[in-house]
Amino acid sequence: MLTKDELPFCPVAVTVGLIGNKWKLLIMRNLLAKANRFTELRNTIPGISQKVLTDNLRSMEQDGIIVRTVFAEVPPRVEYSLSELGNSMRPIIAAMEQWGNGYQEAYKDVQAETADELTVD
Repeated sequence: MLTKDELPFCPVAVTVGLIGNKWKLLIMRNLLAKANRFTELRNTIPGISQKVLTDNLRSMEQDGIIVRTVFAEVPPRVEYSLSELGNSMRPIIAAMEQWGNGYQEAYKDVQAETADELTVD
C-alpha cells in the first residue's frame, strides 16, 4: 500500500492506480458476484495467465481491495473476496457496466445503419 506522500495528488489517478488495468477490473467484476478460488478466477477471465493473475491478486490484497482467506483443510483451500474498501467500489463498477451496455447498444445501431447503407437494392 502506498504511503500518503506516495499517492498521486489527483483522486482520479489514485483510483486508476488501484483498479486501472483490465485484469484488476475483471477480477473485481467476478468478486462483486461472489468469493472465488484462484482456479475459478483463472477459468472465468479469458486470456489471463497464472502469473498475471497471481501478481494482480497480490497487488490488490496489498492495496486493501481484496481479502485472501486460507481455510485450514487438507488440501488447503484459498478464497478471494472483496474487502470493505473493495466493496465500496461497487457503484463505480456498476456505472462502468451501465456505460458499456449503452455503448454496445449505440455501436450496434451504428453498425446496422452502416450495413443498411451498404445494401444495394
